[in-house]
Amino acid sequence: MSILLYEKKDHIAFITLNRPPLNTMSVELSRQLIKALHDYDNDKELYVAIVTGTGERSFCAGADLTDVEHIEAGVEWEADYDWQLSGVKKPLIAAINGYSLGAGFTLALCCDIRIASEKASMGTPDQKLNTVDAYASIMLSRMIPASVAMEVLMTGDRLSAQEALRVGLVSHIVPPAELMTTAEALAKKICKNGPLALWACKEINRRARYLSLEDSLSLFKTITGPILKMEDTREGITAFFEKRPPVWKLK
Repeated sequence: MSILLYEKKDHIAFITLNRPPLNTMSVELSRQLIKALHDYDNDKELYVAIVTGTGERSFCAGADLTDVEHIEAGVEWEADYDWQLSGVKKPLIAAINGYSLGAGFTLALCCDIRIASEKASMGTPDQKLNTVDAYASIMLSRMIPASVAMEVLMTGDRLSAQEALRVGLVSHIVPPAELMTTAEALAKKICKNGPLALWACKEINRRARYLSLEDSLSLFKTITGPILKMEDTREGITAFFEKRPPVWKLK
């Protein structure tokens, strides 16, 4: 049985963690995940990816604490895992189908859009083990109100799907049976837009979090300037006036 399912359909990549019942993150699963994400990033026919877990119980319930390889190189593994996930250039949608904890919470946070099942819950229980969740500790208070972020980090308690929606950590919550159809509908909507523009939006948004407005506008000019001169931009404008779907060539 493959521990990671990777499918491609209609410009969408479907990446599914497949270690039931909890889809915990072993080192080998993390390697396969990163490999699939690298392939996605480099495949010109793919515009958006959906990441989820097998079943309705768990998206990813954290690192596999029985994995000897993970225990022996925990800090190094986590730093590399976080770095690789946060470096994906194309859009990522997390379809959170249950527990999203620890390494699974990091995976969800590294996605650009998060959709949750009504049964989903998320957080970082690391502190209960006297360990530290690197990505959540660094990024969570930049994504939701600081007091809420610190309560999650300090208590190790989970946010329900409803609480995550209230603080803006997820965009939508849906019944479990509708999770993947909702995620795929969103992915298809994103696919209608220019792939190069999607990459630029993500890159500007990611880097501008740490810049002043002046530096952010300079970044915008640097990244966007070449894109405005590309063939796809002319195609997008032409298609708009001709009232037809654009045909993207990624150039």
